[in-house]
Amino acid sequence: MEDFERVLREHDFLKGLSAEHTRLLVSCAKNVRFASGDFLLREGSEASSFYLLRVGHVALEVDVPARGVVQMETVGPGDVLGLSWMIPPYLSHLDARAVEPVVALAFDGTCLRGKMEADHDLGFWLAMRLFEKAYARLERVRLQRIDVYGTP
Repeated sequence: MEDFERVLREHDFLKGLSAEHTRLLVSCAKNVRFASGDFLLREGSEASSFYLLRVGHVALEVDVPARGVVQMETVGPGDVLGLSWMIPPYLSHLDARAVEPVVALAFDGTCLRGKMEADHDLGFWLAMRLFEKAYARLERVRLQRIDVYGTP
């Protein structure tokens, strides 16, 4: 178990989390692998997992009527995937497809919500970290929308 705790502690997202809280998260986590082309999330499906990516890249995609699949972003090692497990009705809002082999830490959303409810310090810490990641993603989308790096 100590090795798995070390793996959790070393992920950028969990840096700064207390040893006690890291031990609490171990029971909600498992190491998972996905082959290139596998879906980690499907739009409209139950959002039951939260992923911390360790190896590989994942394309975040949306199927747009009359246009087909549109890639919104690519995430990779150190990134967070799947925020919908926290917000009812717990449904995924996009597809997440491995573009190369992926290794990730997968957290069971129901287990995490229970731990967060039982330990409000842990809940606050995780909620703030997730909010930081969501805010950063929104900022990237904002910059893309205004095409800040495009030619005048």
